Amino acid sequence: MGPEEELLFRNFQRLKSYMFDDEKVSTTTSREQQKTESSVEKCFDRFEQLMFTHPRLTQVFRLEHQYYLDAMLRRLPSNYECLDSSRPWCVYWILQAAQLLSFNFDDQTLDHVVQFLRNCRTPTGGFGGGPGQYAHLAPTYAAVNSLCIIGTEQAYRAIDRPTLVQFLFSVRESDGSFRLHVDGETDVRGAYCAISCAKLLNLPEPVLKELFAGTGDWIAQCQTYEGGFGGAPDLEAHGGYTFCGIAGLALLNEADKCDRQALLKWTLRRQMTYEGGFQGRTNKLVDGCYSFWVGATIPITQATLSGVDKQMEHTLFDVEALQEYILLCCQKQNGGLIDKPGKPQDLYHTCYTLSGVSIAQHSECANSPQVLGDTINELLPTHPLFNVPPKSVAAARSHFSNSNDTEFSGSESPDKDS
Repeated sequence: MGPEEELLFRNFQRLKSYMFDDEKVSTTTSREQQKTESSVEKCFDRFEQLMFTHPRLTQVFRLEHQYYLDAMLRRLPSNYECLDSSRPWCVYWILQAAQLLSFNFDDQTLDHVVQFLRNCRTPTGGFGGGPGQYAHLAPTYAAVNSLCIIGTEQAYRAIDRPTLVQFLFSVRESDGSFRLHVDGETDVRGAYCAISCAKLLNLPEPVLKELFAGTGDWIAQCQTYEGGFGGAPDLEAHGGYTFCGIAGLALLNEADKCDRQALLKWTLRRQMTYEGGFQGRTNKLVDGCYSFWVGATIPITQATLSGVDKQMEHTLFDVEALQEYILLCCQKQNGGLIDKPGKPQDLYHTCYTLSGVSIAQHSECANSPQVLGDTINELLPTHPLFNVPPKSVAAARSHFSNSNDTEFSGSESPDKDS
């Protein structure tokens, strides 16, 4: 589809012929797929019945989502107690979703956020899931992204690069892989989080070279026979791990170490024909969060191939169908977005469904976004490798490029036996 062509909603009656056929062999998996398609069908049918009398059905519920995000940043409900070790993630999901919606929090609120994240920083480097918790690569990634989205001098000062580098070396293995925390599990999420933080904070090239020696080779070993990436070598391909794998390789400029054609085929097959959204694994259900995890993987992979194949300059997945699924099936009328119809809204899915819509709209031409429905639906772009605003990436890298690189002199991997 050319960037100037108008995006239209599909013919949902015709699409019914693509609904799942179990060929008279009913299984648990087939019944779950049919149940999901039935819930999506109700959303599509409702849209066809009301589209001419309820024009808001074709719109992103901006105000409702903004109210939801604002309320959640100020006070999380009790059911979020289970995420006590993921509080920087909650902050990041809120800030990123708000940025996509062009919603800005007041300075006082952001100052409080910076102070909270600073309190999550550990003496050994990196950030924990909350104040007083152990350093962990996942909340470190979330905290660094959040502080770079805020982008104030106070926010940048909350990141201590020298101790962060020490933490990264402390969870690095000799083969280039990364544990998520000291003595923790090793998987491709750890490698991606470490690479993303290091690149966003513009660590000096000698540090990057030492820190990620062998990392690209280890990530490439996580690619499976299907084409996607598993969490570690010999594990099943998964949409989230696949994003971490190719994004990590792309940030290291080592994407050629994996089979990109096989990767592209696997990711394109994850888009569901009827629902329009993406599944995360073969033979699984559609899920709104994969709008980003798989949706961003496709343009990243295409970008690494664009120099050798001109076809890669055009978006290969159905950006129209993906936006349809999010607009019609994943929005809650009182704010927030969801996994699939019938699920409650949450911050995780609010962030990644909106991020996926942004990717779909801006993946081909920033000057002429591919926006489905009302023009109010256009979201701000997100950087596909970091999932923060491109302006935040540029500002953070510029800020830290002016930092004193001698602070890292002699930074070598610490002796883990000492």
